[in-house]
Amino acid sequence: MSAGVSNKNGAWERYFGPNLGYIHEQYEQYLDNPDAVDARFQEWFEQYGPPPAYANEEYTSQSVNSTASTIHYAMSSGEALMQAVNAAKLAEHIRTYGHLAANIDPIGINATPDPRRFSPEAYGLTVEGLQALPASIVWNNHPADVKTAWDAIQHLLKSYTRSIAYDFGHVHDVNEKQWLRDKAEHKQVPPVMTNEDRIQLLRRLMEVEHFEKFLHKTFVGQKRFSIEGNDALVPMLDELVRDFARDGAKHILMGMAHRGRLNVLTHVLGKPYGAIFSEFHHSPNKDLFPSEGSTGINHGWTGDVKYHLGADRNFEENEFKTSINLANNPSHLEFVDPVVEGFARAAQEDRSSAGFPVQDTEKAVAILMHGDAAFPGEGIVAETLNFNNLRGYQNGGTLHFIVNNRIGFTTESEDSRSTLYASDLAKGYEIPIIHVNADDPEACIAAARMAFEYRDTFKKDFLIDLIGYRRHGHNEMDDPTVTQPKTYEKVHAHPTVYHLYAEQLKAQGVVTDEIIKQLQDDVDAVLQQAYDQMRDTAEGQYQSHIDKLPRAHIPNPKSAPVTLEQLKSINDGLLQTPEDFKPYPKLERILKRRATSLDEGEKVEWANAEALAFATILAEGQPIRISGQDSERGTFAHRHLVLHDHTNNNTYCPLHHLPEAKASFAIHNSPLSEASVLGFEYGYNVFAPETLVIWEGQYGDFANTAQVIIDQFISAGQAKWHQYSNLVMLLPHGYEGQGPEHSSARLERFLQLSADNNWTVANLSSAAQYYHLLRHQAAIGGTRLARPLVVMAPKSLLRNPRSASPAAELVDGSFQPIVEEPLLGQKPAKVNRLVLCSGKITLELQAELDNHPDKDWSWLHIIRVEQLYPFPAEAIAEVIGRMKGLKEIMWVQEEPRNMGSWTFMESRLRAIMPKGAEVTYNGRAERSSPASGYADVHSYEQRNIIEQALNLK
Repeated sequence: MSAGVSNKNGAWERYFGPNLGYIHEQYEQYLDNPDAVDARFQEWFEQYGPPPAYANEEYTSQSVNSTASTIHYAMSSGEALMQAVNAAKLAEHIRTYGHLAANIDPIGINATPDPRRFSPEAYGLTVEGLQALPASIVWNNHPADVKTAWDAIQHLLKSYTRSIAYDFGHVHDVNEKQWLRDKAEHKQVPPVMTNEDRIQLLRRLMEVEHFEKFLHKTFVGQKRFSIEGNDALVPMLDELVRDFARDGAKHILMGMAHRGRLNVLTHVLGKPYGAIFSEFHHSPNKDLFPSEGSTGINHGWTGDVKYHLGADRNFEENEFKTSINLANNPSHLEFVDPVVEGFARAAQEDRSSAGFPVQDTEKAVAILMHGDAAFPGEGIVAETLNFNNLRGYQNGGTLHFIVNNRIGFTTESEDSRSTLYASDLAKGYEIPIIHVNADDPEACIAAARMAFEYRDTFKKDFLIDLIGYRRHGHNEMDDPTVTQPKTYEKVHAHPTVYHLYAEQLKAQGVVTDEIIKQLQDDVDAVLQQAYDQMRDTAEGQYQSHIDKLPRAHIPNPKSAPVTLEQLKSINDGLLQTPEDFKPYPKLERILKRRATSLDEGEKVEWANAEALAFATILAEGQPIRISGQDSERGTFAHRHLVLHDHTNNNTYCPLHHLPEAKASFAIHNSPLSEASVLGFEYGYNVFAPETLVIWEGQYGDFANTAQVIIDQFISAGQAKWHQYSNLVMLLPHGYEGQGPEHSSARLERFLQLSADNNWTVANLSSAAQYYHLLRHQAAIGGTRLARPLVVMAPKSLLRNPRSASPAAELVDGSFQPIVEEPLLGQKPAKVNRLVLCSGKITLELQAELDNHPDKDWSWLHIIRVEQLYPFPAEAIAEVIGRMKGLKEIMWVQEEPRNMGSWTFMESRLRAIMPKGAEVTYNGRAERSSPASGYADVHSYEQRNIIEQALNLK
């Protein structure tokens, strides 16, 4: 190796200070007369070139040009050091900020970057000076053809400022950063592609564009939210599907908003052109605005607009097979993100044995496509990105796209975000970012390949910022020139990516005009043929294309009864810990009280009943997953399903070691998020319907911040998308004088959303009722009876002796939608007031009855309405029918009149009340705030409600 070639073996790295100075002295002698130095040094200098250019004394450095001629460039040691430092600074600046000067703006909306920030002069350097320094000064593992620091700077500039730009200065892990730099600096962009590959890429871009144009001219005035301007997304997804299929992934789970969805559905998910044309052509009100989906409006099945629908596809290529799913998504843009994350985690886990599920991140991958306005604007995105490294939610790396058209409806970027890039939010989670020009298809393919390789190597998230534009307005009937006249002057004059790539391939001799014309004719013929066939096809003959996710099957919800002996055995197992495990002594005493809870004369408290329900469900082979902000211990220190050794903080979960368990039990303390966590659990449950999935709010009102998931997915997913779920939501609810924020779970909102038998809403009063309801909810999982369950979970009732249940109610009982007060109703003919109530106040009324044992209560009866929805009309009507002298049906509640159950119950009670009776209300007056923040006011109001119900005033 000639002198000046970089020291690739690090031969000089072990020398520094005086020793390095001695090496320089020997080298100077070598330059004057090679035979004057030891043969060993001659060999080193011939092989490794000169020592580093930052010696501690004056020296003469040698650099080598392409003709291997020798130049002497003398400088003082201080000058040499400064030159080397500045050269390294320039190189680092290029690596960190080169993306700011990259060619990533396809239509020139942004200001032209200032190239002076990367000039040698800005760092006190000259071209000659950089040519005199070896490349190793700025680049340790440079290619062989890079000789000098000047060569290295030029190569780095080219690598970091082309149409693919690398933005990962925020990644701190040394190994990851080095890997990313190696890919950026050595990766060939455009990637190695055969001419056949390029022609296929051209055809794909042609299919994407012609499909949009066909819709535009054939279904004039109908919304489709076209992909045009970011057409390269489709071949990028094609590339990722093939890569993950070859890598062995069994599931690829995708989520996106409506823009570009129709194109992704047909070209990536394989939805037939004819099926999409049918949804436009057969739409029941296709001449109206806005257009709707093609599904008929049947009872309980409303359907959804076509650009919200998902699809499934089994992809096969050679021996590689994978299942692709695009999730259904409403117009709430990013809220599908955590749902898809839940899909992916469910697809990766084996739940067939006791303990935590066994996760294999290679089995499934999530791909999320975001909008450039929504990514920084919607908080659900940050919540979802936070899953990246959390043990209960990570999935080995999600690939993110920002499908960046640089506008939100009509809002410019400067009005929609405070960051330079739409992608900057991801920097807080150390997610590497690539910005790529959507008009350079081959650079886009390179970005997709790098994303796959990073995820495959590091099992972490990766983000591609696909920078394009929006060819039309927010929808195809909107004229964007009204608000962005200059931008759309450029857009209208700008060739599409297909035409740009065709011209590029023509210039390279890959295709001719004749080949391009033939490709166009073939693509157009396929579209026209599909349209003609659709016109001759009756509506409904096209499959819905949404049937390949795990779906509910024929109902078989009955499970075998659990005997008292089985319950006692399970209860004993739940109380066992390893000999060397030392729980917190106070907690150990509390748990040991459960040892006799199933004995005659004893009772099972709420948390014990829950643990028994979980254990019996696991014994029947059904997995369970529960999460929430404090679910392992329980917000109210009641659950304790994960124990901590107080001497070393080791953990132990009894349900993982229960001999009877035949399925996994996952329990996780969640991040301080509601929307993303609830969306994740919903997605997990939809993908794994055999699993009993539970989300627990720290307090019930925390569900406020998950309202979109509740409104758009949980309550309406079956009606809109035939998407079954038996997800359980536990929402602590009850008025204990804790103020507005920790009293109400906003029960009225869930009842307002109740229709078409879409879910069950319950407010329970006993541990046995909870036990049976959980077991029933598990039994309907994976069947067409599956429905979500909303439980107004207790707080003070967790330890209220009146809510505890004897073992017989667990063994012999079943869930009852209503429960009659056992102390009343013995003489039905004398009853003139029937009180209906639910939850905590039922036990407060019972306690007041006990306080007046000598009072004649024959005029009164009380029904606990445990199941609020579906409204148990028949069961209540049967009780009413026994009371021939009934004059008043009183609904009693803790909540204000405009909240709670009253507005839901009133009309239903009136529908079943007997003639001569009236329906009345007893509770707090109408309020704008759920509860008082003053304990004495709360107590006064609560006492007033109870006394009025029992006529004690």
